[in-house]
Amino acid sequence: MAVQLHQNGGVAEIVLDRPDKLNAFDEAMGAELLARLAEVRSSGARALVVRGEGRGFSAGRDLEGMDPTQDASIWLGAHVDPVLLGLADLPIPTFAAVHGPALGVGFGIAFACDVVVAAENAKLGSPFANIGAVLDSGGHHVLVHRVGAQRALDLIYSARLISGTEAAAMGLVTAAVPADELLDDVRSRATRAAEGPTAAFALSKAIVRRIAEEGIGYSEVLRAEAAAQGAASRTEDYREGMTAFVEKRSPTFHGR
Repeated sequence: MAVQLHQNGGVAEIVLDRPDKLNAFDEAMGAELLARLAEVRSSGARALVVRGEGRGFSAGRDLEGMDPTQDASIWLGAHVDPVLLGLADLPIPTFAAVHGPALGVGFGIAFACDVVVAAENAKLGSPFANIGAVLDSGGHHVLVHRVGAQRALDLIYSARLISGTEAAAMGLVTAAVPADELLDDVRSRATRAAEGPTAAFALSKAIVRRIAEEGIGYSEVLRAEAAAQGAASRTEDYREGMTAFVEKRSPTFHGR
C-alpha cells in the first residue's frame, strides 16, 4: 500500500509510503488517502499526524507515465481536490511533519493540515515555473494567506525552493526543528491536542476556517464565537473542565 495508517492512543498517523518515488502522488495514492481519511473519521482518533516515509514528505505528482495532453483540471478535480478537502475538513486537530521536499501535491497535502512543522533542511516552494505550469493544490491560497501577495508571487516567479528554517522565519510553517527532532516534536503537539477538549477545538477550527476563507468581519466573528461557546458549554468536556477548575485538579477530557 502507498498509504499506511497507524494509531497510538488518540493520535492517528497517516504515512505516505512510496519512499522509492519520494512519496510521489498518483491516482492510487489518492484513492488510498481518501480511504485512510475515512478510517480516521470513524476511528475515534482525536488528532492526526501526516508524514512521509524515507527521504522526504512528497515530491509532488508522479510524472512517470503522465499524459502531457491530458486536461490537468480534470485530473486535479478527480484525484487531488477530494483528498485536500477531505483532510482540511477533518474536525480534529491535524499536524504535518515535513522533511525533505514537499512540493506540488505534496505541498498541498502538508498545508491542508492545521499545523505544519518542518525540518530545518526541508524544501518547500513552487517549482512550477520550471515546467511552464501553474501552482496548484491550494498553493496560492496557502502562500497569500501565510506570507502575503508579494512574497507569494516572488516564490512563484523565481521557482525558488526555501528551507524549513526560512519558511518558519517568514511564517509559512509553524516551526522549524532539527530533522532528528521532527517526529518527536510533531507527535508531542498531536498528543497534547488529543488530550485536550477536542469538541471545543472543532468549534474553534470552524471559526478560523470561516475567517480565512470567507473573510467574515469582527461582528460576525463575535456572533460565531458566542454560538460556539454556547455549544461548548453543553459538552461533557466543558462540565469536566469547570469541575476540575473548582476542585483544583487537572481535567480529563474525552472529546465530547
